[in-house]
Amino acid sequence: MEDQAVCCYRHPDRETGISCTRCDRPICPECMISASVGFQCPECVSGGHAAGATAASGMAGTSGRSYRTAARPRTIAGGAISDDPRLITKILLAINVAVWIAVLAVGDRLLNDLVLVGAFPPEPFAREGVAEGEWYRLVTAMFLHEQPMHIAFNMLSLWWLGPPLEAALGRARFLALYLLSGLGGSALTYLLADQTQASLGASGAIFGLLGATAVLMRRLNYDMRPVIALLALNLLFTFTWSNIAWQAHIGGLIAGTLVAYGMVHAPRDRRDLVQAVTCAVVLLGIVVMIGVRTLELTR
Repeated sequence: MEDQAVCCYRHPDRETGISCTRCDRPICPECMISASVGFQCPECVSGGHAAGATAASGMAGTSGRSYRTAARPRTIAGGAISDDPRLITKILLAINVAVWIAVLAVGDRLLNDLVLVGAFPPEPFAREGVAEGEWYRLVTAMFLHEQPMHIAFNMLSLWWLGPPLEAALGRARFLALYLLSGLGGSALTYLLADQTQASLGASGAIFGLLGATAVLMRRLNYDMRPVIALLALNLLFTFTWSNIAWQAHIGGLIAGTLVAYGMVHAPRDRRDLVQAVTCAVVLLGIVVMIGVRTLELTR
């Protein structure tokens, strides 16, 4: 059966892809309450599970089919609804923390091997950068942190922004959003920053999630003022604080906003195609930036 648009049972004007894990009724981000597994609706949390289950069963009609079977609810971007909408967020957070611990244990040698840099100065490093073919630095730098405050701020932001986006987009789409945002930040840094300037951190990906949050809230007709204020504050820090690679922030923000827009605004009948093309176009833009800078540094 063709996927059907599903709206929150408490806010019928709000399309959603999130369901209560107890009664299975669709709930919007405003109504969902975190549980040990997934999210629950206010009635189930307050002890009204029996009534909620009855209401959910009543939606099946005379056919006797359950609501989930009849409507096949998906996320707003067409992804599958999972029992743990934080799984990818947890994995990404764990990778960042594991790399940070590894750097603490090994020291500057590992840091120099993973950090994003166009080309190292001749001495005393005797290493190669992205321009010399070490493309992996564009990815490894996304999971690399040095200062405790740096990783603490980024991981808190990931934990705050990640679960709602993962629940709304689905695991695969959320992972694509995160990685393309991080790569967008790395690519713009590589393109515009000095070739010997080292850059590291998940900030590009975090700014991509922030841009995606704004797109999602606009799509669901939520109040935009809180996310606009947060974005403005972060941009203020980006351009006023020292030792911040503003290129990574802006690159991640642009990439994340574009990817999220394509995901949540794709026509239902061509959703997978439009989403794939959107991701491919953003990836192509990243490749072009990397290619232009590499030619500039090696010619």
